[in-house]
Amino acid sequence: MSRIGRMPITVPAGVDVSIAAGNAVTVKGPKGELFRNLRPEMVIEQDGNTITVSRKSDDKLNRSMHGLTRTLLSNMIIGVTDGYKKELDVNGVGYRVAKDGNKLVMNLGYSHQVIVSEIDGITIDVPSPNKIIISGCDKQMVGQFAAEVREKRPPEPYKGKGIKYTDEVIRRKVGKTGGKK
Repeated sequence: MSRIGRMPITVPAGVDVSIAAGNAVTVKGPKGELFRNLRPEMVIEQDGNTITVSRKSDDKLNRSMHGLTRTLLSNMIIGVTDGYKKELDVNGVGYRVAKDGNKLVMNLGYSHQVIVSEIDGITIDVPSPNKIIISGCDKQMVGQFAAEVREKRPPEPYKGKGIKYTDEVIRRKVGKTGGKK
């Protein structure tokens, strides 16, 4: 039995979870509403404010999907109550970001500005010219959008210039010695 999959999920107050036929799950909460079609091989049961996930058989596919299904459900509930956020740092001389309406305008050392628009369900916040905070209720969307912003100028290993996650550690390289023989 899956250690993660057999743990029950507690639904906090103010969150409404509805499970339709075919494991179509809708979660509504103070931060928003999420919908996801989960695997039909899993049995999702709601008893009051507790949700349990079990599997119909011990096939390899069902065993592998058990913990995943429980984690996806848990992430949906956490997303509509607390939300998710990713923090990015911009390092480099002349590198800065600004918010213009619902667009993120970035000066990243190119000959032009890089502009990224907000998408539905994602909020971009720029507290300082070197910091970007991306937040939303869908964990996958927040992570994907943060990765796309980071991709505009990934950090390089020599000087550490570029966009990196706040908790990311860049492995630095030494570079040329410059000595003559």
